[in-house]
Amino acid sequence: MVIRAIVADDQTVVRTGFVNLLATQGDISVVGEAADGAEAVRVAAEHRPDLALLDIRMPRKNGIEAAREILSASGGATKVLMLTTFDLDEYVYDALAAGAGGFLLKDATFPELLHAVRIVARGDALLAPEVTKRLIAEFARQRPPVLPVRTLDGLTAREAEVLVLIARGLSNAEIAGRLTISDHTVKTHINRLFAKMRLRDRAQAVILAYELGLVRAGTSAAPPTVRRPGL
Repeated sequence: MVIRAIVADDQTVVRTGFVNLLATQGDISVVGEAADGAEAVRVAAEHRPDLALLDIRMPRKNGIEAAREILSASGGATKVLMLTTFDLDEYVYDALAAGAGGFLLKDATFPELLHAVRIVARGDALLAPEVTKRLIAEFARQRPPVLPVRTLDGLTAREAEVLVLIARGLSNAEIAGRLTISDHTVKTHINRLFAKMRLRDRAQAVILAYELGLVRAGTSAAPPTVRRPGL
C-alpha cells in the first residue's frame, strides 16, 4: 500500500527537503504541498491524503488549528504528524488533544522521518522516541492540575498497568517483555482499555495517564491503584 502524504511548512527549504526525501520511497507518494495552515486544510480536502505532515508554526492558520480541521473533515482517515522543535513544549498537549499521532523534530534523520511517517500513517502514535516523552513530560509538569472526568475504576489491574507502560513510551513488544505475556495478549488488553476509557489512540492514552497523575515529569510511572468491589 502506498502512503499518500501532504507536507505543510512555511519554510520552503524545509518543505522541499521533506518532499524530496519522501519521494525517494516507493511506498510513499507526496500528493500535495502547502506553505501555511489554511492552504494545508485546502490541499488535504482536495487530495484526501493518508498522512498530513504539518509544521506547528505556520502563518494564517497554525499546525494545530489545521490538524483539527483536517482530522474533523476526514473523520480521522487522514493521520497527522507534527513538525516541531524543542522550544515548542507548550504546544504538545494541544496537538495531542487535537488528534495528532506524533511529533518529529525538524532536524530528524532520514530513517527517523521515514519511520515516523509509516508509524503514524498506519494509525499508531509515535510516542516511543525520547524526544517525544521529554516534550510531553515537560508540558505535563507545567500544565495546571485538572479534575479528571474519568477514573481507573472500570479497568482491571493489568489494564491499568498497561496504560502506565504506554504512557512511558513502551511499544507492544516491550510491554509484552516487561509483563512476560504474548504480543496478542498485550493487544487484547489495549483494545479493552481503549474501549473502556473511550480512547482513540496511544496519544490519548498518554494524555489520560498524565491527567490522572499516573505519570509525572521527571519521575517513573506511579503504580496504578484500581478499586475493586468490596475492598
